[in-house]
Amino acid sequence: MDKIIARSSHRHRVIFIVLATLVLLGVLLFSSYRASAESASPAANEHIITLHDNGTDKGFITKKSTLREALAEQRIRVDAKDLIEPGLDDKLVAGSYQVNIYRARPIAIHDGKVDTKVITAYRTPGQIAKEAKVVLHDEDITSLAPSSDPLSDGAAEVMTIKRATQFTFNFYGKTQTAYTQAKTVGDMLKEKHITMGPKDGVEPSVTTPITTGMSVRIWRDGVQTITQDEDIKFETKTIQDADQPVGYRKVETPGVNGKKAVTYEVNLQNGSEVSRKEINSVVIQQAVQEVVIVGTKNDYSGSLQDWLYKLRMCETHGNYQANTGNGYYGAYQFSASTWNSLNTGYATADQAPAAIQDAAIIANTNRTAGLRTQNPGCYKSMGLSNYPPGS
Repeated sequence: MDKIIARSSHRHRVIFIVLATLVLLGVLLFSSYRASAESASPAANEHIITLHDNGTDKGFITKKSTLREALAEQRIRVDAKDLIEPGLDDKLVAGSYQVNIYRARPIAIHDGKVDTKVITAYRTPGQIAKEAKVVLHDEDITSLAPSSDPLSDGAAEVMTIKRATQFTFNFYGKTQTAYTQAKTVGDMLKEKHITMGPKDGVEPSVTTPITTGMSVRIWRDGVQTITQDEDIKFETKTIQDADQPVGYRKVETPGVNGKKAVTYEVNLQNGSEVSRKEINSVVIQQAVQEVVIVGTKNDYSGSLQDWLYKLRMCETHGNYQANTGNGYYGAYQFSASTWNSLNTGYATADQAPAAIQDAAIIANTNRTAGLRTQNPGCYKSMGLSNYPPGS
């Protein structure tokens, strides 16, 4: 009887040893496989790929030149919205690579009364919101959790946004748009770590509830300095182009306003500004001058006599003796200095005969930049050529 028991016990030990050996061999084989994908020395033109795909690891060796080709070789499908690190089309040059695949999946975004759905591989709320073109502020609170109703949400995950309240904040003279999750003005000050000084005032009171669009102001009584950014208006330079028709306009160089930081000495009493004096300023961005090209060419095809007639009718209704008392004389409204420079022998244009005045306007126009500078108003309104026809 004892021999039978002994033989049975011996048989059990043998079975146990065999099973243990098989388990150990399995572990060694698995470890050997892992080692082959992670630490083996690849042959020439081979690359060891260790793939991490949503919690599943896989190792393989490839001779392909890009990750896209290597994954296709292994029949591993990737979607256009999946994120793969490194890039699918990056050249494989190293001996081994750790590759991560982040699978795209639908995410339902609950943003107050607005629901949005996006298919994304991103895992953080900030990245998901950017993918969905949803603007987040630092004070907004986001949470990402499994959906409690996937059929209704149309997604297994839901991102919920708890929006901060927007308000206007005048902080010691500088007004800005601000956001808060606080319920009262006092809680908002604590949230933003603002400590009030003995001369500081706040309006409305700290117990006032925060509501959308409200204004909150903090000030300090007495003389103080504040610095604020102000625009420097750009200048415009106009270039007249006689080769382009009247009405042509082209912005050659767009103007850009500059910026300057201006420091003021401000006197506040009971939160109201009673005086302000600029004490310093510094340019922080130069303005860019705008350059505009305008056309000055008229398509005029009339005769010289017609040109003279239209010009004097525009200037004085054709009155050669015109003396309006404003320093301009004659049918074409010559200034005294321009008339004297023409050496006509007459003191002022209104004293000269009509033929002398006609000859004078022709000579003066031809020796200058033309009507566009000498008689710009009539040049444009009458559609005349810049220079006298045929002269």
